[in-house]
Amino acid sequence: MTVRVIIAEDSVLLRSGMAKLLEDEGIEIAAQVGDAEALLAAVAEHDDVDLCLVDIRMPPTYSEEGMHAAIRIRAEYPGIAVLLLSQHVVGTYAAQLLGGGSTKVGYLLKDRVADIDEFLVTLRRIADGGAAIDPEVVSQLLSRNTDSALDRLSPRESEVLAAMAEGLNNAGIAARMFVTERAVEKHIRSIFTKLGLAPDDHDHRRVLAVLQYLRAGTARN
Repeated sequence: MTVRVIIAEDSVLLRSGMAKLLEDEGIEIAAQVGDAEALLAAVAEHDDVDLCLVDIRMPPTYSEEGMHAAIRIRAEYPGIAVLLLSQHVVGTYAAQLLGGGSTKVGYLLKDRVADIDEFLVTLRRIADGGAAIDPEVVSQLLSRNTDSALDRLSPRESEVLAAMAEGLNNAGIAARMFVTERAVEKHIRSIFTKLGLAPDDHDHRRVLAVLQYLRAGTARN
């Protein structure tokens, strides 16, 4: 199935380059815009797109217009995925964007998007209902963490939860940590227990665990 994308980026050169890259990979570009207002208008016109690729800082103030637009899109069009690109970590809004147990979101730092193949895999994963948070975002949130429940996690469990927040599945976590998937499953069960997440749908608990992690990481923002 062809993925349809809206690109929101104020730099014409970068916007055109991303569009060409995605089109070469068989991804359809529904619209290209340069500010948050135009992004919202494009989504209203093309509400059947799969994903919006959004720069966080856009005109007129170049603060967090893209982030605010992304939060609005996720609230009003839950079927549309959002992949944010940023030069900086905006942790508070990362947690807000993931609020309510939503998926279909990504948050990557621009200077870390060097592997094009990996970027395309991430884009398609988010469009298909996954999530991906840049490791540097996760690291900064972890360094600000003040949540006592998360303090009860072992270093290994914290590492697993950080990988979950990045969007890795059990196989990906096992490969990164050089352990078996069974070991990862054991760590995840322990994480659920320590965070007080009662037995429920496994994927739902996974999202809730990541939400606790991200929200705690913004406690001092």
